[in-house]
Amino acid sequence: MKIIDKSEVASYIKDNDMVAISGSGGSGSPEALIRSVMDSYLKSGHPKNIGVTCGISPGNLTTDDVGMNMLAKEGLVGKAICAHLGMGKVFGNAIGNNQFPAFAVPLGVINHLYRAIAGHEDGILTHIGLGTFADPRIEGCAANQKAKAIDPIVELVNINGKENLFYHTFKINVALIKASYADEEGNISFQEEGIIGEQYNMAIAAHNSGGIVIVEVKDVKKSGSFRARDVLIHSSYVDYVVVNPPTKELGDYNIPFYRPELTGDKKIQLEDIKIRPLDERKICGRRSALELKKGDVINLGVGMPDSVANVCAEEGVSNHIYLSVESGPTGGVPIGGVVFGASINPDSVIATAEQFDAYNGGSLDMAVVGLAEVDKEGNVNVSKFGTRVTGPGGFINITQSTKKIIFMGTFTALNLEEKIENGKLIITHEGKKSKFVNQVQQITFSAKQALKNNQDILYVTERGVFKLTKEGVTLIEIAPGVDLKKDILEQMDFTPVIAKNLKIMDERIFRKEKMNIKEEFLSKE
Repeated sequence: MKIIDKSEVASYIKDNDMVAISGSGGSGSPEALIRSVMDSYLKSGHPKNIGVTCGISPGNLTTDDVGMNMLAKEGLVGKAICAHLGMGKVFGNAIGNNQFPAFAVPLGVINHLYRAIAGHEDGILTHIGLGTFADPRIEGCAANQKAKAIDPIVELVNINGKENLFYHTFKINVALIKASYADEEGNISFQEEGIIGEQYNMAIAAHNSGGIVIVEVKDVKKSGSFRARDVLIHSSYVDYVVVNPPTKELGDYNIPFYRPELTGDKKIQLEDIKIRPLDERKICGRRSALELKKGDVINLGVGMPDSVANVCAEEGVSNHIYLSVESGPTGGVPIGGVVFGASINPDSVIATAEQFDAYNGGSLDMAVVGLAEVDKEGNVNVSKFGTRVTGPGGFINITQSTKKIIFMGTFTALNLEEKIENGKLIITHEGKKSKFVNQVQQITFSAKQALKNNQDILYVTERGVFKLTKEGVTLIEIAPGVDLKKDILEQMDFTPVIAKNLKIMDERIFRKEKMNIKEEFLSKE
């Protein structure tokens, strides 16, 4: 193990190298290592035209000079293969503007690809992505036009009469990883990390490809000071270590200081959860919570779906369900916002690839995820809007493998204003953008595939609930106070099927007091 200064990192990366970068949005990014690459390129023009691969791209959803934004310099990156491309807005915009070819690969797929690269396998065979933009019959994971002009990374194959996708592996030359500590031998501990993520698989993929592994740590400890179970990467796989003590310079971004409640080293007493006011977000959360039952393992997407957790706390049923995050934690309370991925008081924390082993096989009972665009077929888009490219993250794995999916969001967007009075929803200013369109810009969820898989699919909005049926997107419930024609049908670009027994949404959803669902929740089979 050799300790190097962070200014030396870029000297170990050659032009055109493929570089794997750890991190998940606001967590686990090797900021000092990425900055070294940027500084070297701006000063000398090297390394240039590098490939980059990551899971959820490091970044804080701004144009700040952090995470992948630091690499969005003309000529620095030559290709990107990532699961999520938009946590750094500058990096995402560069892809949308066709600065370099980029592929958006489902998060579970890219994690399993890293394992396959380590094992010198040609690729992975999976059902994940069929019927979505990942399918080569549609876009083949291409996130922009430049990607469509180069060799594809996925192909359709037929085995025993069954369709599958085969994602090709690629060589990784360098892995840039953030961890907690190294010891004097070079063993790498993740004892203070809330997310294990892809770090181990990235390191082994680079090492077995004949590449190098550089790890950023807080400090170096004496040899023999780690428990074996805390060492995720053995010293034999580590080439260089950079010591970069954490600071609060970037606020909570990258979780700079140890929080034992995220690793399971300490359980904390959560403060009384602040109950949400009765608004459209809470309406959607309440309606979704009515679908839950005792013992369910649930994945909640980032953003509006976290209202389900708030409703469960208010109704006193939180201790009877298990919230799971695709990055690895299960149990506890997921952290929201930029550092989404870790959980407070988790029951278990495993690597992301292992979490997707479970997810892909149907371990989740339900998932509540975002709703950005829905089309007349029931397809959903959350990954591309105009030239704004975000990618799917874990969305495709989750929505193709889970028994019950709820897509949640407001009915329209942009300047929507609503209020709830006397148990009724009142729309005071309609949103300018319809979310129910004739055709989504990109298929992140395939309705056709879901029907084939016999999944239970609901689209929950504040003014109506739709269900995916063989007949199409079917309106099954309408909010009290809402006019079917003016507030729903005229705000859609297509006409849905209307259920013969169209119901009014549960009136308890629109009252300020608790719904008192605990008894019926516990009695569900």
